[in-house]
Amino acid sequence: MSDLASIRSEKHQVRIRITAVTMSLVVGALLMAAKFHIYRITQSTAILSDALESIINVVASTFALGSILLAAIPPDKNHPYGHGKIEYFSAGFEGALIMLAAVGIFKTGWPRIFEPAPLPNLQEGLWLLLGASLVNLILGLGLIRTGRKTRSLTLVADGKHVLTDVYTSVGVILGLFMVNLTGWFWMDGAVACLVGINILYTGGVLLHQSFAGLMNASDPGLLQEICSLLDENRKETWIDVHQLRAWASGNLIHIDFHLILPRSFSLEDAHIEAKELENILGCHFSGNASVLIHLDPCIETDCPVCSSYLCGERVLPLERKNTWTVETTTTKGLGGDRQKIGCAPALNNSLKP
Repeated sequence: MSDLASIRSEKHQVRIRITAVTMSLVVGALLMAAKFHIYRITQSTAILSDALESIINVVASTFALGSILLAAIPPDKNHPYGHGKIEYFSAGFEGALIMLAAVGIFKTGWPRIFEPAPLPNLQEGLWLLLGASLVNLILGLGLIRTGRKTRSLTLVADGKHVLTDVYTSVGVILGLFMVNLTGWFWMDGAVACLVGINILYTGGVLLHQSFAGLMNASDPGLLQEICSLLDENRKETWIDVHQLRAWASGNLIHIDFHLILPRSFSLEDAHIEAKELENILGCHFSGNASVLIHLDPCIETDCPVCSSYLCGERVLPLERKNTWTVETTTTKGLGGDRQKIGCAPALNNSLKP
């Protein structure tokens, strides 16, 4: 993919992200207002808990919009790897807000278990809440789909947060439906507390994902995607791959690994092979891949997995073709540390008498 096509693709993805998160913000604000209206006409603590979570949705969407705008800024002198990691802060911020909302829900729902009160206009409120939930469901699924398509953790986190709101609303609807059937008004407070437990768990998951991203934790799905791509395009002269590492920053994927080539290759030959691999990875990730390949010459311990029969340097027979999987490519390879290079002692250039 050419540089111009890559830039156009990136700008298109940024526009999609901004449009999606703006829609999330607008729809979230409208639904929040609707839920507070439903609480006003029903006086239900469970519906209030749902409305409180909607406040967090709006705040989180605002923060998500800011993080996407910042992540879209290209790399510069002070940030050579770009600004994409702000999305992990956004996901962590959203998780923390969800957990904060859970605390507020417990504080309002717990007393109503022991001091129940009648709920006016309950049937009307349930129908309105059901309509709001359907709108939220469509929004949440759309955000997650767009986030995965554009590789935006912020959109995925925002979509999961919206879906959490949907699950909350469904739980509230079911609980209040039982209240309407039985007249057990204490269930209003109990449902609110159950809602709090559910979103507390979701907030913890988002925080974990945020910390994992900030610490460059291994992403098995991304590694498997890269391994499958390498294995599908494998050439006979690509003897083996090891020490594969990959991490995401916004929609930019950083990849580095060691590629073993026949030691009879010239520097120019090896460079051509590396550029071909870079192009394969770059095209697969729509030009949003930063690839660094360390080239290693083959050694005797590589012969058992080398299928280059025309090689005049072979000293051991072929035993098996090594399939490139996450387990085999992320290790140090058959040659271990290969050629260890020691540190030479510092030269003392001082003149001795």
